[in-house]
Amino acid sequence: MRHTFATRALESGMKPLVVSRLLGHASIQITMDIYGHVIPDFAEQELEKLEEMYV
Repeated sequence: MRHTFATRALESGMKPLVVSRLLGHASIQITMDIYGHVIPDFAEQELEKLEEMYV
């Protein structure tokens, strides 16, 4: 259940630092090492946000 929560939270756009703190990890690096695989899917979306700001 913990893994599902973290994965779904990150997929929904929750900031990794918040997820890390909610899980009680000693550092955000632990969170990113375990759950970071869901983050790259958002790179394009974030770049689109920048594009919208400057167009």
